[in-house]
Amino acid sequence: MHQKIGKYRWTVVALLFFATTVNYLDRQVIGLLKPTLEKAFDWSETDYGNIVMMFSAAYAAGLLIFGRVIDRIGTKVGYIISIIAWSVAAIGHAFARSTFGFGVARAALGLGESGNFPAAIKAVAEWFPKKERALATGIFNSGANIGAVVAPIMVPWILGMWGWQEAFIITGAIGFIWLIFWWIFYEVPAKQSRLGKAEYDYIHSDAPEESTAAETSVNWGKLFSIRQTWAFVFGKMLTDPIWWFFLFWLPSYFSTTFQIDLKKPSLELAIVYTATTIGSIGGGYLSGYFIKLGWPVFRARKTAMLIFAISVIPIMLAKYTTNVWVAVGLISLAAAAHQAWSANIFTTASDMFPKRAVSSVVGIGGMAGAVGGILFPLLVGRLLDAYKAAGNIAAGYNLLFIICGCAYLLAWVIMHLFAPKMEQVEV
Repeated sequence: MHQKIGKYRWTVVALLFFATTVNYLDRQVIGLLKPTLEKAFDWSETDYGNIVMMFSAAYAAGLLIFGRVIDRIGTKVGYIISIIAWSVAAIGHAFARSTFGFGVARAALGLGESGNFPAAIKAVAEWFPKKERALATGIFNSGANIGAVVAPIMVPWILGMWGWQEAFIITGAIGFIWLIFWWIFYEVPAKQSRLGKAEYDYIHSDAPEESTAAETSVNWGKLFSIRQTWAFVFGKMLTDPIWWFFLFWLPSYFSTTFQIDLKKPSLELAIVYTATTIGSIGGGYLSGYFIKLGWPVFRARKTAMLIFAISVIPIMLAKYTTNVWVAVGLISLAAAAHQAWSANIFTTASDMFPKRAVSSVVGIGGMAGAVGGILFPLLVGRLLDAYKAAGNIAAGYNLLFIICGCAYLLAWVIMHLFAPKMEQVEV
């Protein structure tokens, strides 16, 4: 008699989803408060770019550290350390009294938040067979979009009711609520008493990985000599900065180009980030659908990612529109395609590497993405200041949209050159 497979693994995805929602809610607050903080602290676009760069630099360093640490101490404890650190840092913004103080707070936030994705991707690899990993990743990764949707509604309301300091304090405190549920409901499958045997067997239904006596002793240096590592590195480096641009500068773009009042809830931003939720889940589903049709895993992932890379290109047409809703449509498509891309590129790490090395690889690739995130805000800030001085800031955004449109196709080509068939490696 066929034994029914349980669904506890989806409880794990729910936990990861809400953690990622909180992660991006805390990250997004400063972008929505930018006009208020610019007046309060007399920031230029370059000043703001430098603050974003501080976040990116700390995030890069943190990813490298957390990826390694989580492979050693495990997902449960690693996530606890990460969310406590970033929640305290998020609240700390309320006590900043200078541009430098905001830079320090952003650096602390970046360091803490860097643990989210290495821990989450490792949890997915531990709890799901390969055919479900992209969908599971897409679902939890959509928390980034929900956080970005909630923020344009929640933050202006808090700002109007109490002030900008309270916006940081209230959103930062939410992480401690999540921590209670994580402590109660998460454990690795082998130690989870709520998990049935049928579901445990299903989770481990892939071909077994190579056996090793030293599960924690990943040869970290060797990862840099593997072509598949560099495929993941360049895929992240070229595309992660685009998403950060969408997070940190889109509110300002709509404010300066279409005179949207960011002190009120923004329907335009809510629509953009809602579209990304559809992209994240749909992107994870599409490659899984191809696998169910019998396609090899690498072909399914690469075909899906090529579709998403092409879908970003129309954002370059934003320069020709003066209608806010046309701009919303083009940017929504690009942002949704990014999240669909993201759901799949994260899954390529667990496709190509054994579970015990996944967090390290995700950390290395995430660090590369954050390095791009260090350099890109510096370019964005100086570029927009130059165009603002010339009285045509919209032209600066148009140039940035051209860069966005090209980045994903270039990343796809480079990934294909380094890992044509995404063969699984031994570490």
